Amino acid sequence: MPRRDEAATLEGMETMAGGNLWSFIWTMAVFIVTVCVMVFALVWLFQGRLIYFPTQTLDATPTEIDLSYEDVRFKGEDGLALSGWFIPAERARGTILFCHGNAGNISHRLDSIAIFHRLGMHTFIFDYRGYGRSDGRPGEEGTYRDALAAWRFLVEKRHIPPEEIVIFGRSLGGAVAAWLAGRQTPGALILESTFTSIEDIASNLYPYLPVRHITRFGYHTTRTIATVRCPVLIAHSRDDDIIPFAHGEKIFQTAGEPKVFLEMAGSHNEGFMMTGAAYVEGLNAFLIHYFDDTVTGAFEPDPSGRRDIE
Repeated sequence: MPRRDEAATLEGMETMAGGNLWSFIWTMAVFIVTVCVMVFALVWLFQGRLIYFPTQTLDATPTEIDLSYEDVRFKGEDGLALSGWFIPAERARGTILFCHGNAGNISHRLDSIAIFHRLGMHTFIFDYRGYGRSDGRPGEEGTYRDALAAWRFLVEKRHIPPEEIVIFGRSLGGAVAAWLAGRQTPGALILESTFTSIEDIASNLYPYLPVRHITRFGYHTTRTIATVRCPVLIAHSRDDDIIPFAHGEKIFQTAGEPKVFLEMAGSHNEGFMMTGAAYVEGLNAFLIHYFDDTVTGAFEPDPSGRRDIE
């Protein structure tokens, strides 16, 4: 009898131990699922803060690089007040519509403005909603609307012919520029250090998260570039530390003809500066071959067929 009691007691203890184990496993499973759901919910709600890094204070103006400019205020497609600068160039060959990247504001693009001025281009650079002195909060649809409003400002208010406008976009601005060029008829499109889509770049940056299932932003550059019907230049660096070189290659492969690939050197934010003269000459060559001939009366080219850059 005692042995039977001992056996029953042991059996009961084993049953309890087994029950406690399964209870622990179930509790941990519920905890892990709950944490994952909370993380995904937070990423879903606040992922805009992982994409947009606007600043409102203008740290400088084109006068810092000895260029005159016009402070422009214009209305967005939904009535928001937007701001930008129009920087004129003498004997301009055309106008750059500058879609900047996801951080800072227009005051942090003076190096590029100086390059475009050397290339003989007017430049109209604007801030998306929530950036600089533009009202509102940034978002994907908002950036598209603001770029379209900037385009219409040039075409409808300044009466600049579409074929005399080069849409330029860097990084996230490249996705915006490609979207705009696919819906309008610019003289040319230049995309620099641009990603194929938010999903693709997020997968590169956060490989441990199922970002393709939780991202609510698109910026599908490879989709929109396929709809563009103007000359395209894609510039990218193999040393880009944020957007892999393969993104630029894929965008180039998807783009229609005529198209040119300009390989840069250096990091994501400094590639165009580190590439130096080769970058400026590459842009100039592209403009000579695919843009200048479409612009009538903008300037008189050198008899040799090239435009000198001072």
